[in-house]
Amino acid sequence: MQNQELKKPWEQLSELVRTDDPEQINAFLNSINPADTALAVSRLNATEQSRLLTLLEPEDAAEVIEDISDTQAADLIEDLPPEQAAAILEELDSDHVADLLGELDEDDANAIIEQMDPEEAEEARQFLTYAPDTAGGLMLSEYLDFRADQQVQDVLDDLQANREDYTYYDVQYLYVTDDYNRLQGVLRMRDLLFPSRATKLGSLMIRNPYKVGVDDSLEALRNFFEEHNLFGVPVVDAEEKLLGIVLPEAVEEAHQKQSTQQFLGLSGIIGGEEFRSMPLLSRAGRRLSWLSLNVVLNIAAASVIALYQDTLAAVIALAVFLPMVSDMSGCSGNQAVAVSMRELSLGLVRPAEIMRVLGKEVSLGIINGLALGILLGGVAYFWKGNPFLGLVVGGALAVNTIVAVCLGGLIPLLLKRIKLDPALVSSPLLTTVTDMCGFFFVLSFATLMLDRL
Repeated sequence: MQNQELKKPWEQLSELVRTDDPEQINAFLNSINPADTALAVSRLNATEQSRLLTLLEPEDAAEVIEDISDTQAADLIEDLPPEQAAAILEELDSDHVADLLGELDEDDANAIIEQMDPEEAEEARQFLTYAPDTAGGLMLSEYLDFRADQQVQDVLDDLQANREDYTYYDVQYLYVTDDYNRLQGVLRMRDLLFPSRATKLGSLMIRNPYKVGVDDSLEALRNFFEEHNLFGVPVVDAEEKLLGIVLPEAVEEAHQKQSTQQFLGLSGIIGGEEFRSMPLLSRAGRRLSWLSLNVVLNIAAASVIALYQDTLAAVIALAVFLPMVSDMSGCSGNQAVAVSMRELSLGLVRPAEIMRVLGKEVSLGIINGLALGILLGGVAYFWKGNPFLGLVVGGALAVNTIVAVCLGGLIPLLLKRIKLDPALVSSPLLTTVTDMCGFFFVLSFATLMLDRL
């Protein structure tokens, strides 16, 4: 027993999988926390992972799926026979099903949907039509609705009769709809406690309740829950028909996922999340797809230096300042990128407002460019005792800072207008442009003043 306790979770799970004993496996998984479950499952080899899900009952396998990331879960699901994958997905919440199916190839997703219960299959197809970061993509279809002419007793009877099914629902509110499923009102659970059992729901419900549209964005949902301290909000279509509910924790989780994807994009990880448990060639491909592009961009930047190699050879001190000019102006440009990205996400600026943003950034770029240019030019002068070297270096930094700040403010807006992800492309594109411009300004200014350097 002592040796067993010293083993790592994935070692214990691997041994249990080889025993083909689902009861022991399930008991072990129930004894560890979700983080350890995710760690243990990720360390199993592909055969053991598939065997694990095959041995467990669908509801137990679904609990494992809930404890790991969507990317990892999708990899496991797609390796299973469609009928087995469908049985597991039917045990998950509707929003989780949509997330997993959205991670799969279209053919794999359709094969699984074909094996699902017809009603759940139709629901899954409908969920896949909604963009992931909208109310439709985040909503749950598990909710309770009743008619206005029903009585409190009817609701209590229904809750009692279906208590096992409703255990898995997030029941904070009850919704009142008409015969066409249009939202009429909402009831809090406590509204059922004190009235007479014969009271009609129509007299108790809150009329004209808060609601969101099925196409409302993630940012709009975050703003809604910041303004309204609710446990959930109903989602309706253009005809006011009730489609589902969105929970605040789902919105926050989606926001964190979006932030993670943006961070990965800025770091050059293409194709979504990467885990070291993924196949080696798949991981290499994700990274090379971006690194290869960077090779091309850096060759373009280096070609500027090649054009002025005679100037650089004549004044070797310029080599010290080239990376400083490009790096300092690049930092200034990335600050502008960050501000534009934030304003875009908050809806404070629109992609068409190019001139407004340009006007704001030009004035700031001039101030910061002059300040940084004087600072670096002074360093160059005191180092070499040549005021013209200081003028070349300082002037190049000042001009390049203005360019970088203006481009940093505009690039996210331009990318947004052409339907590209600003978070993924803005920073690398800006870095390459500021490097090219920085090298050009330093070397061209030095060429003009070569006889004084």
